[in-house]
Amino acid sequence: MTRNILKPKFPLISFGGLLVCLSLTACDKKFNPSDGAPPKVQVVPTGDMGLVTVDKPDQFPVVAADEIDAAETLNVTGTVNPDIAREVPVISLASGRVVDIKARLDDFVKKGQLLLKVQSPDITNAFDTYLKAKNDELLANKQYVRSKDLYDHGAISLSMLEQAQDTEDDAKADLVAAEGQLNTLGVKKDHPSDIVDVYSPISGVIVQQNVTIAAAAGVNFSGNATAFTVADLSSVWVICDVYENDIPKIKLGQMAQIKLNAYPDKVFFGRVSDIGPVLDPNIRTAKVRIEVPNPGLIMKVGMFVTATFTSNTRQQHAVVPQYAVLHLHDRDWVFLPAGGNKFKRVEIQPGISLPDNKLEVLSGINPGQQVVSNVLQLEATLEAQQ
Repeated sequence: MTRNILKPKFPLISFGGLLVCLSLTACDKKFNPSDGAPPKVQVVPTGDMGLVTVDKPDQFPVVAADEIDAAETLNVTGTVNPDIAREVPVISLASGRVVDIKARLDDFVKKGQLLLKVQSPDITNAFDTYLKAKNDELLANKQYVRSKDLYDHGAISLSMLEQAQDTEDDAKADLVAAEGQLNTLGVKKDHPSDIVDVYSPISGVIVQQNVTIAAAAGVNFSGNATAFTVADLSSVWVICDVYENDIPKIKLGQMAQIKLNAYPDKVFFGRVSDIGPVLDPNIRTAKVRIEVPNPGLIMKVGMFVTATFTSNTRQQHAVVPQYAVLHLHDRDWVFLPAGGNKFKRVEIQPGISLPDNKLEVLSGINPGQQVVSNVLQLEATLEAQQ
Protein backbone atom coordinates (compact mmCIF):
# COMPACT_ATOMS: atom_id res chain seq x y z
CA MET A 1 0.00 0.00 0.00
CA THR A 2 1.43 3.27 -1.06
CA ARG A 3 1.45 6.25 1.40
CA ASN A 4 1.33 9.78 0.02
CA ILE A 5 3.83 12.15 1.67
CA LEU A 6 2.94 15.81 1.38
CA LYS A 7 6.01 17.94 0.63
CA PRO A 8 6.01 21.52 1.87
CA LYS A 9 6.09 24.25 -0.66
CA PHE A 10 8.99 26.07 1.21
CA PRO A 11 12.27 24.63 2.47
CA LEU A 12 12.61 23.94 6.23
CA ILE A 13 14.66 26.41 8.35
CA SER A 14 16.30 25.32 11.55
CA PHE A 15 15.55 27.19 14.80
CA GLY A 16 19.09 28.33 15.08
CA GLY A 17 19.11 29.65 11.57
CA LEU A 18 15.86 31.44 12.33
CA LEU A 19 17.43 33.23 15.26
CA VAL A 20 20.39 34.26 13.13
CA CYS A 21 18.09 35.67 10.49
CA LEU A 22 16.06 37.56 13.06
CA SER A 23 19.18 38.95 14.59
CA LEU A 24 20.51 40.08 11.22
CA THR A 25 17.17 41.65 10.43
CA ALA A 26 17.17 43.51 13.73
CA CYS A 27 20.76 44.67 13.22
CA ASP A 28 19.99 45.87 9.75
CA LYS A 29 17.02 47.75 11.08
CA LYS A 30 18.99 49.22 14.00
CA PHE A 31 21.83 50.61 11.96
CA ASN A 32 19.79 51.65 8.92
CA PRO A 33 21.05 55.16 8.04
CA SER A 34 17.57 56.15 6.96
CA ASP A 35 16.31 55.72 10.52
CA GLY A 36 18.57 58.52 11.86
CA ALA A 37 21.41 58.50 14.51
CA PRO A 38 21.92 55.45 16.79
CA PRO A 39 20.48 55.67 20.32
CA LYS A 40 22.69 57.10 23.11
CA VAL A 41 24.73 54.71 25.27
CA GLN A 42 23.43 54.54 28.83
CA VAL A 43 26.17 55.04 31.48
CA VAL A 44 25.61 53.24 34.79
CA PRO A 45 27.42 54.90 37.76
CA THR A 46 29.63 52.56 39.79
CA GLY A 47 29.64 54.61 43.01
CA ASP A 48 32.43 56.04 45.22
CA MET A 49 35.69 54.12 44.73
CA GLY A 50 36.52 54.83 48.38
CA LEU A 51 33.47 52.91 49.59
CA VAL A 52 33.71 49.22 50.41
CA THR A 53 30.84 46.85 51.16
CA VAL A 54 30.95 43.92 53.56
CA ASP A 55 28.42 41.21 54.37
CA LYS A 56 28.65 41.42 58.14
CA PRO A 57 29.74 44.86 59.32
CA ASP A 58 29.29 43.87 62.95
CA GLN A 59 32.47 41.81 62.71
CA PHE A 60 34.53 45.00 62.42
CA PRO A 61 34.37 47.02 65.64
CA VAL A 62 34.89 50.75 65.49
CA VAL A 63 36.41 53.10 68.04
CA ALA A 64 36.26 56.83 68.49
CA ALA A 65 39.46 58.74 67.73
CA ASP A 66 41.00 60.19 70.88
CA GLU A 67 42.26 63.76 71.20
CA ILE A 68 45.74 65.02 72.00
CA ASP A 69 46.95 68.56 72.60
CA ALA A 70 50.19 68.67 70.61
CA ALA A 71 52.54 71.36 69.39
CA GLU A 72 52.37 72.23 65.71
CA THR A 73 55.24 70.74 63.72
CA LEU A 74 56.82 71.53 60.36
CA ASN A 75 58.80 68.96 58.36
CA VAL A 76 61.27 70.13 55.71
CA THR A 77 64.03 68.42 53.75
CA GLY A 78 67.66 69.42 53.58
CA THR A 79 71.26 68.30 53.10
CA VAL A 80 74.35 68.05 55.29
CA ASN A 81 77.08 70.62 54.57
CA PRO A 82 80.39 71.46 56.23
CA ASP A 83 80.55 74.49 58.49
CA ILE A 84 82.51 77.00 56.40
CA ALA A 85 83.93 78.51 59.59
CA ARG A 86 85.53 75.10 60.24
CA GLU A 87 86.99 74.70 56.74
CA VAL A 88 90.68 75.60 56.56
CA PRO A 89 92.74 75.70 53.34
CA VAL A 90 96.20 74.13 53.34
CA ILE A 91 98.57 76.46 51.50
CA SER A 92 102.28 76.13 50.81
CA LEU A 93 103.78 79.60 51.18
CA ALA A 94 106.88 78.34 49.41
CA SER A 95 106.20 78.04 45.69
CA GLY A 96 107.64 75.06 43.90
CA ARG A 97 107.09 71.48 42.77
CA VAL A 98 105.34 68.81 44.85
CA VAL A 99 107.73 65.93 45.47
CA ASP A 100 105.76 63.88 47.99
CA ILE A 101 102.15 63.61 49.20
CA LYS A 102 101.40 62.03 52.57
CA ALA A 103 97.59 62.29 52.60
CA ARG A 104 94.71 62.19 50.15
CA LEU A 105 91.06 63.07 49.75
CA ASP A 106 88.66 61.84 52.48
CA ASP A 107 91.49 61.04 54.91
CA PHE A 108 91.11 62.04 58.53
CA VAL A 109 94.19 64.02 59.60
CA LYS A 110 95.33 65.48 62.91
CA LYS A 111 96.62 68.95 63.58
CA GLY A 112 100.34 69.14 62.74
CA GLN A 113 100.30 66.01 60.56
CA LEU A 114 102.58 66.13 57.50
CA LEU A 115 100.53 66.42 54.30
CA LEU A 116 103.02 67.10 51.48
CA LYS A 117 106.58 68.15 50.61
CA VAL A 118 107.42 70.95 48.19
CA GLN A 119 110.79 71.62 46.56
CA SER A 120 111.09 75.37 46.27
CA PRO A 121 113.71 77.88 45.02
CA ASP A 122 112.18 80.33 47.48
CA ILE A 123 114.08 78.53 50.22
CA THR A 124 117.43 79.16 48.52
CA ASN A 125 116.70 82.85 48.12
CA ALA A 126 115.43 83.22 51.68
CA PHE A 127 118.43 81.44 53.15
CA ASP A 128 120.79 83.56 51.05
CA THR A 129 119.12 86.70 52.38
CA TYR A 130 119.43 85.36 55.92
CA LEU A 131 123.17 84.63 55.60
CA LYS A 132 123.85 88.11 54.20
CA ALA A 133 121.82 89.76 56.94
CA LYS A 134 123.69 87.73 59.55
CA ASN A 135 127.11 88.79 58.16
CA ASP A 136 126.04 92.43 57.90
CA GLU A 137 124.84 92.41 61.50
CA LEU A 138 128.10 90.85 62.68
CA LEU A 139 130.15 93.53 60.91
CA ALA A 140 127.91 96.35 62.10
CA ASN A 141 128.21 95.11 65.67
CA LYS A 142 132.02 95.13 65.50
CA GLN A 143 132.03 98.64 64.11
CA TYR A 144 129.71 99.82 66.85
CA VAL A 145 131.86 98.28 69.59
CA ARG A 146 134.99 99.92 68.12
CA SER A 147 133.28 103.29 67.76
CA LYS A 148 132.08 103.17 71.36
CA ASP A 149 135.63 102.47 72.58
CA LEU A 150 137.00 105.35 70.51
CA TYR A 151 134.33 107.68 71.80
CA ASP A 152 135.13 106.74 75.40
CA HIS A 153 138.75 107.78 74.76
CA GLY A 154 137.72 111.01 73.04
CA ALA A 155 138.94 109.89 69.63
CA ILE A 156 135.60 110.40 67.79
CA SER A 157 132.60 112.64 68.17
CA LEU A 158 129.21 111.68 69.53
CA SER A 159 127.60 111.90 66.06
CA MET A 160 129.98 109.28 64.70
CA LEU A 161 129.06 106.95 67.58
CA GLU A 162 125.36 107.50 66.93
CA GLN A 163 125.83 106.70 63.23
CA ALA A 164 127.59 103.43 64.10
CA GLN A 165 124.74 102.54 66.49
CA ASP A 166 122.14 103.25 63.79
CA THR A 167 123.96 100.99 61.37
CA GLU A 168 123.99 98.23 64.00
CA ASP A 169 120.25 98.64 64.66
CA ASP A 170 119.43 98.42 60.92
CA ALA A 171 121.52 95.29 60.57
CA LYS A 172 119.69 93.67 63.49
CA ALA A 173 116.33 94.54 61.91
CA ASP A 174 117.36 92.96 58.60
CA LEU A 175 118.53 89.82 60.41
CA VAL A 176 115.25 89.48 62.34
CA ALA A 177 113.29 89.90 59.09
CA ALA A 178 115.37 87.23 57.34
CA GLU A 179 114.88 84.81 60.21
CA GLY A 180 111.14 85.49 60.12
CA GLN A 181 111.02 84.72 56.41
CA LEU A 182 112.65 81.35 57.02
CA ASN A 183 110.18 80.57 59.79
CA THR A 184 107.27 81.54 57.54
CA LEU A 185 108.47 79.17 54.85
CA GLY A 186 108.94 76.42 57.42
CA VAL A 187 112.72 76.23 57.23
CA LYS A 188 115.06 75.87 60.18
CA LYS A 189 118.02 78.24 59.93
CA ASP A 190 120.39 75.71 61.50
CA HIS A 191 119.39 72.90 59.10
CA PRO A 192 118.49 74.50 55.76
CA SER A 193 116.92 72.49 52.96
CA ASP A 194 115.20 73.27 49.67
CA ILE A 195 112.35 70.87 50.67
CA VAL A 196 109.46 72.44 52.59
CA ASP A 197 107.16 70.35 54.77
CA VAL A 198 103.49 71.40 54.76
CA TYR A 199 101.42 70.39 57.79
CA SER A 200 97.70 70.25 58.55
CA PRO A 201 96.56 73.37 60.43
CA ILE A 202 93.63 71.59 62.16
CA SER A 203 92.26 68.13 62.83
CA GLY A 204 89.55 67.07 60.41
CA VAL A 205 88.71 65.43 57.10
CA ILE A 206 90.29 66.34 53.78
CA VAL A 207 87.28 67.42 51.74
CA GLN A 208 89.22 68.82 48.79
CA GLN A 209 92.53 67.94 47.12
CA ASN A 210 94.04 70.03 44.33
CA VAL A 211 97.60 68.67 44.01
CA THR A 212 99.34 65.59 42.66
CA ILE A 213 102.95 64.47 42.50
CA ALA A 214 105.09 66.88 40.41
CA ALA A 215 102.32 69.47 40.33
CA ALA A 216 102.95 73.14 41.04
CA ALA A 217 102.20 74.39 44.52
CA GLY A 218 102.36 77.75 46.25
CA VAL A 219 101.10 81.23 45.53
CA ASN A 220 103.51 82.31 42.79
CA PHE A 221 103.70 79.42 40.34
CA SER A 222 100.97 78.49 37.88
CA GLY A 223 98.70 76.16 39.82
CA ASN A 224 96.18 76.06 42.62
CA ALA A 225 97.34 77.93 45.70
CA THR A 226 95.21 75.68 47.96
CA ALA A 227 96.71 72.21 48.03
CA PHE A 228 94.11 70.72 50.41
CA THR A 229 91.01 71.81 52.29
CA VAL A 230 90.56 70.30 55.74
CA ALA A 231 87.14 70.49 57.38
CA ASP A 232 86.33 69.91 61.03
CA LEU A 233 83.10 67.87 60.72
CA SER A 234 82.49 67.52 64.45
CA SER A 235 79.80 70.16 63.87
CA VAL A 236 78.01 70.52 60.53
CA TRP A 237 75.37 72.64 58.85
CA VAL A 238 72.01 71.32 57.69
CA ILE A 239 70.70 73.58 54.91
CA CYS A 240 66.92 73.30 54.40
CA ASP A 241 64.48 74.79 51.90
CA VAL A 242 61.47 76.33 53.64
CA TYR A 243 58.49 77.68 51.70
CA GLU A 244 57.72 81.32 52.29
CA ASN A 245 54.34 80.51 53.88
CA ASP A 246 56.14 78.48 56.56
CA ILE A 247 58.94 80.96 57.31
CA PRO A 248 56.98 82.66 60.14
CA LYS A 249 56.90 79.30 61.94
CA ILE A 250 60.70 79.33 62.35
CA LYS A 251 62.74 81.57 64.65
CA LEU A 252 66.47 82.11 65.17
CA GLY A 253 67.74 79.91 67.98
CA GLN A 254 64.85 77.46 67.61
CA MET A 255 65.66 73.79 68.12
CA ALA A 256 65.11 71.27 65.32
CA GLN A 257 65.04 67.48 65.23
CA ILE A 258 67.18 65.96 62.47
CA LYS A 259 66.67 62.48 60.98
CA LEU A 260 68.92 61.01 58.31
CA ASN A 261 67.43 59.15 55.37
CA ALA A 262 70.35 56.72 55.60
CA TYR A 263 69.88 56.09 59.36
CA PRO A 264 66.19 56.69 60.19
CA ASP A 265 66.63 55.24 63.68
CA LYS A 266 69.17 57.93 64.69
CA VAL A 267 67.97 61.33 65.87
CA PHE A 268 70.08 64.50 66.09
CA PHE A 269 69.24 67.93 67.42
CA GLY A 270 70.41 71.31 66.16
CA ARG A 271 69.73 75.01 66.50
CA VAL A 272 68.62 77.44 63.78
CA SER A 273 71.49 79.88 63.19
CA ASP A 274 70.34 81.67 60.05
CA ILE A 275 67.20 82.27 57.99
CA GLY A 276 68.09 83.35 54.48
CA PRO A 277 67.00 86.88 53.55
CA VAL A 278 66.58 86.02 49.85
CA LEU A 279 63.92 83.70 48.39
CA ASP A 280 64.47 81.41 45.43
CA PRO A 281 62.31 83.07 42.75
CA ASN A 282 61.46 79.75 41.08
CA ILE A 283 60.27 77.61 44.00
CA ARG A 284 59.63 80.40 46.54
CA THR A 285 61.78 78.96 49.32
CA ALA A 286 64.35 80.40 51.71
CA LYS A 287 67.50 78.68 52.95
CA VAL A 288 67.43 77.89 56.65
CA ARG A 289 70.70 76.89 58.33
CA ILE A 290 70.80 74.54 61.32
CA GLU A 291 73.99 73.93 63.29
CA VAL A 292 74.13 70.30 64.39
CA PRO A 293 76.77 68.49 66.51
CA ASN A 294 78.09 65.45 64.67
CA PRO A 295 79.56 62.96 67.15
CA GLY A 296 81.35 60.10 65.48
CA LEU A 297 81.10 61.84 62.08
CA ILE A 298 77.92 59.86 61.37
CA MET A 299 76.45 62.70 59.34
CA LYS A 300 78.22 62.65 55.97
CA VAL A 301 78.47 65.73 53.80
CA GLY A 302 75.74 65.60 51.14
CA MET A 303 73.37 63.30 53.05
CA PHE A 304 69.63 63.97 52.76
CA VAL A 305 67.86 64.71 56.02
CA THR A 306 64.41 65.60 57.34
CA ALA A 307 64.27 68.47 59.81
CA THR A 308 61.28 68.83 62.14
CA PHE A 309 60.53 72.18 63.75
CA THR A 310 58.16 72.42 66.71
CA SER A 311 56.34 75.72 67.19
CA ASN A 312 55.13 77.25 70.43
CA THR A 313 51.49 77.09 69.31
CA ARG A 314 49.52 73.94 70.12
CA GLN A 315 46.75 72.18 68.21
CA GLN A 316 44.26 69.41 68.88
CA HIS A 317 44.95 66.29 66.82
CA ALA A 318 43.18 62.96 66.58
CA VAL A 319 44.74 59.79 67.97
CA VAL A 320 43.90 56.32 66.62
CA PRO A 321 45.23 52.79 67.24
CA GLN A 322 48.20 51.76 65.14
CA TYR A 323 46.18 48.84 63.72
CA ALA A 324 43.54 51.24 62.44
CA VAL A 325 45.95 52.67 59.83
CA LEU A 326 46.52 51.02 56.46
CA HIS A 327 49.72 51.88 54.56
CA LEU A 328 49.03 51.51 50.85
CA HIS A 329 50.83 52.98 47.82
CA ASP A 330 53.01 55.21 50.03
CA ARG A 331 49.92 56.66 51.69
CA ASP A 332 48.12 56.08 54.96
CA TRP A 333 44.40 55.38 55.24
CA VAL A 334 41.70 54.70 57.81
CA PHE A 335 38.16 53.33 57.32
CA LEU A 336 35.11 55.20 58.62
CA PRO A 337 31.57 53.77 58.97
CA ALA A 338 29.44 55.02 56.05
CA GLY A 339 26.06 53.58 57.09
CA GLY A 340 24.63 50.09 56.63
CA ASN A 341 27.25 47.64 55.53
CA LYS A 342 29.60 50.20 53.97
CA PHE A 343 32.90 51.70 55.10
CA LYS A 344 34.64 54.71 53.60
CA ARG A 345 38.39 54.84 53.07
CA VAL A 346 39.93 58.22 54.06
CA GLU A 347 43.55 59.32 53.60
CA ILE A 348 45.32 60.73 56.66
CA GLN A 349 48.64 62.38 57.47
CA PRO A 350 50.24 60.47 60.33
CA GLY A 351 52.21 62.16 63.09
CA ILE A 352 54.39 60.70 65.80
CA SER A 353 53.96 57.31 67.45
CA LEU A 354 52.52 57.41 70.95
CA PRO A 355 52.53 54.92 73.84
CA ASP A 356 50.08 52.00 73.97
CA ASN A 357 50.29 51.47 70.18
CA LYS A 358 48.67 54.79 69.40
CA LEU A 359 49.34 57.08 66.44
CA GLU A 360 48.89 60.83 66.15
CA VAL A 361 46.90 61.97 63.08
CA LEU A 362 47.80 65.44 61.84
CA SER A 363 45.03 65.72 59.23
CA GLY A 364 42.29 63.67 57.55
CA ILE A 365 40.02 63.00 60.51
CA ASN A 366 38.93 64.87 63.61
CA PRO A 367 38.90 63.78 67.25
CA GLY A 368 35.76 61.79 68.06
CA GLN A 369 35.22 60.31 64.59
CA GLN A 370 34.58 56.57 64.41
CA VAL A 371 37.24 54.43 62.72
CA VAL A 372 37.63 50.68 62.19
CA SER A 373 39.94 49.52 64.96
CA ASN A 374 41.58 46.67 63.01
CA VAL A 375 41.97 47.51 59.35
CA LEU A 376 44.00 44.40 58.57
CA GLN A 377 41.02 42.17 59.36
CA LEU A 378 38.83 44.32 57.10
CA GLU A 379 41.30 44.10 54.25
CA ALA A 380 41.53 40.31 54.59
CA THR A 381 37.72 40.05 54.43
CA LEU A 382 37.54 42.24 51.33
CA GLU A 383 40.17 40.15 49.58
CA ALA A 384 38.25 36.96 50.43
CA GLN A 385 35.05 38.38 48.94
CA GLN A 386 36.72 39.24 45.62
